[in-house]
Amino acid sequence: MKARAPGSDSLAVVTEQRSQGFERGTDGPKVIVAGVDGSDSSLRAAAYASGLARRQGALLALVYVQPVLAAGAALGAPVADATEEVAEDLVAQVREAMERVKGTFDVRWEFHTFRGDPYGGLVKAADDLKADAVVVGASEQAGHRFVGSVAVRLVKAGRWPVTVVP
Repeated sequence: MKARAPGSDSLAVVTEQRSQGFERGTDGPKVIVAGVDGSDSSLRAAAYASGLARRQGALLALVYVQPVLAAGAALGAPVADATEEVAEDLVAQVREAMERVKGTFDVRWEFHTFRGDPYGGLVKAADDLKADAVVVGASEQAGHRFVGSVAVRLVKAGRWPVTVVP
């Protein structure tokens, strides 16, 4: 009777599984969601996410969540107009930045707006867009150290890899 080395069969099985399970061009994220709100940290997060999307060949989905303020109901149109202006300004900034680097830094991107609170809006965006990763800027508000920021809540949700850019 011939003795076999322990685990010799398992190596063959693993090698066979790897050769059958690998698909060229499907590794890595396909959609990267980046939350933007005009703050410096969100713009740094968008820049980081665009580099990641370019290197991975992924779609960059920039998401602005238009806040719905309880007090805004009394003010009506002025609040909605203000948040719409922010969204339009962000789109213009993104277009300008992408035009400056066109040809040397090509990345597929889309801009989306969602209504609601920032956390809920980003969760909905990531779900709707079937995100593989979410990139957000670190909160610039001191109170979030105690209450919790959008970034911390996204990480705790544990539904996507989340990168928080300082």
